Amino acid sequence: MPFSIFCRVLWLVLCSNALTIYFASHSIRTVVVTTLACSLLLQLAYFASVLFLIWRSGCVSRAGQRAEHFGTCKEVGSQPPDHDEVTNESAALLQRDQMLAISLLLPEAP
Repeated sequence: MPFSIFCRVLWLVLCSNALTIYFASHSIRTVVVTTLACSLLLQLAYFASVLFLIWRSGCVSRAGQRAEHFGTCKEVGSQPPDHDEVTNESAALLQRDQMLAISLLLPEAP
């Protein structure tokens, strides 16, 4: 968005806020305070969105680096784990967790 359009939209938002507050409260002091608060809120939202975009671009670049690393691992010849091994390990962990939950729920015998 061009800067001139951004300034116009910002001015429009702040003026409409000021007019709305003035017609609701008929107080210049309230108009000034709420307009400044609205301006501060818009600046905070802009700053947060910039931080979010920086964070997201960092995540994308890290994902790209992981993908490149994964590609080099395939070239070396590393293989992903066998599906049956993963399933057996998952079943064993699930059974262990269920037994632990049952032992915690059942009262101990005196």
